Amino acid sequence: MANPAQQRLQTAQNIVFMTGAGVSTPSGIPDYRSKNGLYTGHHNAEYYLSHAFLQADPTGFYDYLKQNLYYPEAQPNVIHEKMAALTQQGRASVITQNIDNLYRVADTKNLVEFHGNLYEVYCTECGATVDWQTYLQSPYHAKDHGYLRPNVVLYDEGIATANVERAIQYLQRADLVVICGTSFRVYPFAGLIDYRNPQATVMAINEERLNLPFDFEMVQQNAVNFFEGVTV
Repeated sequence: MANPAQQRLQTAQNIVFMTGAGVSTPSGIPDYRSKNGLYTGHHNAEYYLSHAFLQADPTGFYDYLKQNLYYPEAQPNVIHEKMAALTQQGRASVITQNIDNLYRVADTKNLVEFHGNLYEVYCTECGATVDWQTYLQSPYHAKDHGYLRPNVVLYDEGIATANVERAIQYLQRADLVVICGTSFRVYPFAGLIDYRNPQATVMAINEERLNLPFDFEMVQQNAVNFFEGVTV
């Protein structure tokens, strides 16, 4: 039987999910800041994922992404699937920090990939798009030898204006905002919450308790277990 928090998801008409790496760890993709995350073993990971490193060492940047960020065999888990089902019903949207493509694989509608998508690759010389399988063979475009890169927001790069605008539009219409799988400490993503409908309920589903500077309901639970109990 669904608990009150699960029932709230089942009855809300305009849900916004704000999600981070913890949503994808059950699919086998490591997160960034947990005790076993990507940043733990690589103390300079933020530099490796920066525009400065891309400019200074394009080959090193490519090698780091290829070895640490691409998990093409990963599949959506129950969290992605239930969220996607709610978007397909027209009752939800997703604003995610994740760049792993799993929400698209799950056929999520009303999706804002706030930091971009690793599986969208383009040539910095001519602007043409290139499939990611080709990119994982070489960082150079066969057509003009331009440098290829994924369409993701690196440290010291700006967020796409269209993504900010769509995210704010979704939050302004929300009756329920669900924060899931994120420490909610990365800005500007975390700052989006300030644009929410002031009447919206805010709920956080996370194994680690969050301390947030506004009223919210904390559901301290494994998100896989939580979403397994949600009927959509």
